[in-house]
Amino acid sequence: MLTTEDFDFELPEELIAQTPLEKRDSSRLLVLDHQSGKIEDKHFDAIIEELNAGDALVMNDTRVLPARLYGEKPETGGHLEVLLLNNTQGDEWETLIKPARRAKTGTQIVFGDGRLKAVVKEELEHGGRIVEFSYEGIFLENLESLGEMPLPPYIKERLDDPERYQTVYAKENGSAAAPTAGLHFTPELLEKIAAKGVKLVYLTLHVGLGTFRPVSVDNIAEHQMHSEFYRLTEEAAAQLNDVRSTGGKIVAVGTTSIRTLETIGTKFNGEIKADSGWTDIFITPGYEFKVVQAFSTNFHLPKSTLVMLVSAFAGREKTLAAYHHAIEARYRFFSFGDAMFVK
Repeated sequence: MLTTEDFDFELPEELIAQTPLEKRDSSRLLVLDHQSGKIEDKHFDAIIEELNAGDALVMNDTRVLPARLYGEKPETGGHLEVLLLNNTQGDEWETLIKPARRAKTGTQIVFGDGRLKAVVKEELEHGGRIVEFSYEGIFLENLESLGEMPLPPYIKERLDDPERYQTVYAKENGSAAAPTAGLHFTPELLEKIAAKGVKLVYLTLHVGLGTFRPVSVDNIAEHQMHSEFYRLTEEAAAQLNDVRSTGGKIVAVGTTSIRTLETIGTKFNGEIKADSGWTDIFITPGYEFKVVQAFSTNFHLPKSTLVMLVSAFAGREKTLAAYHHAIEARYRFFSFGDAMFVK
């Protein structure tokens, strides 16, 4: 039985990147061969050397919403912070509200000049609330003018340019957090990769804040993952099947792309088909990968589900050895940090 402690490591706080690098693809890249355990230190633009003509590079095109809102209760003037997690139906959203004790069912909340309002419809656990919004005009435009980018809790610095917490190919609005493995790509690097004969394939998974939720149980088999919405189009599925049929590799950018592809592979017995829905797949050591053959990812939190996912592919010992090497070599960690490529 694997426990949460089996995925722990000491991380000096100064290695947590607080701001993005000026040039996206100038970050470092640790390359890990999951069979031999060999580690190489490179720069991110060298990822092109790990890709061959006929491969597919699969990226998550979700776009982060300015999902943190500050409002007040009109009857008392009490302040509330509302974080949008996912759109459940119509104008109803699952949210986290602080302080939760002030947000009982029926509570009214007003944002800004009153063009955007909400009412709490249902109380969930962990401070979660289902709220229904009412507004003048277009909801997303209200959000753009009133909301803030919900940076992860370990980033304390202010982000001067909110677009640096978006990938250059972000398109589908809906995430509460960025698919950070994609932050390293520039349009120029993607052009070079495509020119090499690599297919650029896009899917969508709207990242929930459960990504940052710590594992609170000892036995990892008892951990319940949060659900996130995903979509793979007919066109993308056809591209991936073409790559498979000609012997190319399917290379995922980030754990969100991995989870989407493996959800579909699990659902269709290893086949790739167009699909959409909600996934709570939890990939841990012992899992057999059905679609993904290599991937890039950032360096993750100790004892997190994301370190467990990497360990499922590369093995726990080799993954932790790579992490210890990264710490000794002073790699930058987490959302704005450096990357690793696991093959």
